[in-house]
Amino acid sequence: MTVEIRDARPSDEADWRRLWAAYVEFYGVDVGEEVTAATWAKVMNPAAPLFMRVATEGETVIGFANCLVHDATWVKDPVCYLEDLFLDAAARGKGIGRALLDDLVSLAKAKGWARLYWHTDEGNSTARRLYDHYTKPDGHVRYRMSF
Repeated sequence: MTVEIRDARPSDEADWRRLWAAYVEFYGVDVGEEVTAATWAKVMNPAAPLFMRVATEGETVIGFANCLVHDATWVKDPVCYLEDLFLDAAARGKGIGRALLDDLVSLAKAKGWARLYWHTDEGNSTARRLYDHYTKPDGHVRYRMSF
């Protein structure tokens, strides 16, 4: 399998939507069409801080990483938040999640980001096994209010 990691393109939308639907189902959340469409529009907007890297096999998107670059108060340079990382079920266990993370690490170094960070569910042992190869959890507890 030859996998390419690259920026998302407009032609990737249908594949991304298929994977996005599986991703939100995995987390048991309901993300409506309006939010899905807005997310895609932001990813396609070069002026937006949100971007997406995709893993492709041929012309098919088999994984994605949605990220947000932002300023922070504890460091001088921007930081990158990996908000979503997901792979097609058939692509798991083949090093593609690692390839997406390696790509983000390379981007962080090339672009001078001070930090790359992410969250995952405490019980997501599959993802945590991968993430633990990069860094250990930092001990912070997340609080979230929705409006």
